[in-house]
Amino acid sequence: MRIVSLLPAATEIVCALGLDDQLVGVTHECDYPAVVRGLPKVTWSLIPRGASSIEIDMLVRERSRTQSALYTLNLELLEELHPDLIVTQALCDVCAVAEDEVQAAACALPVAPRVINLAPQTIWEVFDCVRRLARETGMISEGDKVVEHLTARVNAVAARTSGLKEIPRVAFLEWLDPPFSCGHWTPELVRLAGGIDGLSKEGERSRTLDWHEVVAWDPEVIVVACCGFDVDRTLIDLRSPQVSKHVRALAAFDAGRLHVIDGSQYFSRPGPRLVDSLEILAHALHPDVHPLPNGLPQPVSATSEPDASLEGVGLHASE
Repeated sequence: MRIVSLLPAATEIVCALGLDDQLVGVTHECDYPAVVRGLPKVTWSLIPRGASSIEIDMLVRERSRTQSALYTLNLELLEELHPDLIVTQALCDVCAVAEDEVQAAACALPVAPRVINLAPQTIWEVFDCVRRLARETGMISEGDKVVEHLTARVNAVAARTSGLKEIPRVAFLEWLDPPFSCGHWTPELVRLAGGIDGLSKEGERSRTLDWHEVVAWDPEVIVVACCGFDVDRTLIDLRSPQVSKHVRALAAFDAGRLHVIDGSQYFSRPGPRLVDSLEILAHALHPDVHPLPNGLPQPVSATSEPDASLEGVGLHASE
C-alpha cells in the first residue's frame, strides 16, 4: 500500500501501526517519528515566514471568513506518488488542507485513492481513529495493541488523579496574542490530569478570550502550549509587552506556577502522543503525584524576577 498523510497526527498513527515503510508522502509539518522527515512533502504553508502571532491570527480569521485553508497541496507531486490511500482530517479547514481540496485532488488522479477523514474531538475518539485506520490498512491486531497500551497509560493517570484532595483552577492557553482557551480534547486532558479549566469545555472548539476573563477565573496554574509553536517561539510571545503585562497580573505567575510546553509536538496533534501530553500536563499540575515518564520533556516554568518583568523572567525546568 502507498500511503500519503496530510496531517502530522495521522502520520504518527500510521507509524504507530508499523506502516512507516508504506508512507510515500507527508505534510511539511510532519517531523515525528524521525523516519518521516526525509519523505516527499506534499503540502506547503501560505503563512508568511516570520509572521507575528497577531498577524497569524488575523490571517486565520480572514481565511476562516472566506473558507480558505492556510495550506495547499502539491498536486503534481501527489500524482507522481500514486497513493492508494490518503489520510486527512475534517476537523479544521484552516489549519490543514481543506477537505474539499483533498477530495477534488483525489478524484483528479488517474486512479482515485481511498480517502480517510479523521475528526476526533476527545482523546477516546482519537483512539477510535487509530482503530479505524488499523481496519482500513489491515492492521487490526496492531491497532488493538496500540490502543490497549495508550488506554492503560491514560487510566494510570486517572487513577492517581482520583486520589487528589485538591484540584487547582487551570488556565490552559493555546495562543497568547490574542489569548485563546484550549479546545477539543485538551479540556479533557486537564480534567484527567487533575485540574479544572473554567475557560473551556470538553469537545468544543477553542475560543478567543479577553485577558479580563482570564484574570476573573483567577487560575492557580497557567499552562501555555501555543498551537504549532515550540517552547522558544512561545517564550517570545510570553515576553512581549502586550502579553507580559497581562500575565504579570495573574497570581499564578507570582506563585511560579506558569508552565510552558511545546505546543507543536504536544496537545495540537490528535494522535498517540496526546497521551504523552497528558502525562506532561499531569506532572506540571501535580509533580508529587504524577511522575514524568522517561523521555518526555520537562515543562518550562516561569518565575517572577524583582523587576516584575517577563523580559527578565527566570526560566527553569519544573522540578
